[in-house]
Amino acid sequence: MGEIKFHVLTLFPEMIRQGLAPSIIGRAVEKGIISLNAVDIRDHTLERHRKVDDYSYGGGAGMLLQAQPVFDAHRAVTGGRALRTVYVTPQGTPFTQEMARELAGEKEIVFLCGHYEGVDERVLEEIVTDYVSIGDYVLTGGELAAMVMIDAVARLVPGVLGNELSWQEESFDNDLLEYPQYSRPEVWRGKKVPKVLLSGNHRQITAWRLEQSEARTSLRRPDLYERYLRRRQLAGELARDKRCHIHMMESLAEGRCEILYAGQGDVLLYDRKAGVCMGEAAREESCEILAGLVPQEAGTVVTSHPLIRDLLLKGGFQPSCEYIQVLYTRRVSLPVKREIRRLTMESLEEIRGFCQLDGLEDSIRAGALYGAFEAGRPVGAAGLHREGRFGMLFVEETSRRQGFGTALTACVVNLLLEKGRTPYGHVPAENQGAWALLEKLGFYRAGKSFWRLEKKLANRPGIW
Repeated sequence: MGEIKFHVLTLFPEMIRQGLAPSIIGRAVEKGIISLNAVDIRDHTLERHRKVDDYSYGGGAGMLLQAQPVFDAHRAVTGGRALRTVYVTPQGTPFTQEMARELAGEKEIVFLCGHYEGVDERVLEEIVTDYVSIGDYVLTGGELAAMVMIDAVARLVPGVLGNELSWQEESFDNDLLEYPQYSRPEVWRGKKVPKVLLSGNHRQITAWRLEQSEARTSLRRPDLYERYLRRRQLAGELARDKRCHIHMMESLAEGRCEILYAGQGDVLLYDRKAGVCMGEAAREESCEILAGLVPQEAGTVVTSHPLIRDLLLKGGFQPSCEYIQVLYTRRVSLPVKREIRRLTMESLEEIRGFCQLDGLEDSIRAGALYGAFEAGRPVGAAGLHREGRFGMLFVEETSRRQGFGTALTACVVNLLLEKGRTPYGHVPAENQGAWALLEKLGFYRAGKSFWRLEKKLANRPGIW
């Protein structure tokens, strides 16, 4: 996921520009991470007085935006290209964090802001791909709603919030509302900060925060809490074979995936943000069902079942090499004996010299890539893939066998442990050197092989 372009068709372009300019989104526009194009619909009317509205056929109160200026404004932006076009309307599908993640995978999005009594239905049928609402109420126009959606989508673009990993805890990201938070002073109006937060015991603090999130979600959003409980139950069932199921268990624990199918040992999960599907079948007769449920937009499928693999190869997926799934189950941090720090864009050109990675720039912007440094110069890199597994390990040829790969792996493992995660990854079966390194660090391997099947998609999500 890289730069994203937002186009807003509106009668009040300054409202859009001024509304977003002072915010984090405005700073992201200045840095070129995202672009914002507010288009005045009046500039595209054929009426000499810049009139864009007229009475509705059949009568009724109020005026209607005419089809012609809206259509021509849209055509001026798209040039006839088929871009995702969102009509902001209370009649639309409710906007959610999941939808924000989906839209963040687009390169360009057009928002159409209605006014008066709406927009001529004929142009909506011609250009709109999504009808979206931010709530069951009516505003005077779509601008405020469009800004809400742009803010929610843009903050998911790497670099917009700074170098922060997208897996940091946030409301809705794992179907739990955020826990209560406190700052100084320690006592305010007789109310004290909970003792556990002052204890310095990170394990107790993590447990308290989870407990508070669960209680708050159960009370305020029982619909989310029900989904959360379903994921926990499935994760518990998968834990019977943790080594083979850790990729699905971690995705469930982080609330990253939706459950497409679960029953009698057959499981199909979909991480929409990463475009990754994970499927396992306990019964051979279920393989065809699971393969048929893989979403069209999925770019990758991970499975250990050879029949699911064969069915997907017939369905347009490309073969990949055989993988070993590895995981680190100890809760002990690993020693890091080299200088490791998070990479910034300043190191981009040097990293390109030895790191053959698609989406390298996006990974750095997302804060997902760490570098090993010697004499102030980066000589290796490793980090996290979008779906949560570690990898992307590269060390320049002249610096190999000097402990840089070990230090980089240890650093990423420790970061995941700090978040309460179980580090896991996929190593090509023929890469015995990588497995030897991981085994020395205390990793275990799954009892069966895995395949990562890839499909070429026009808008497939990148590393980030």
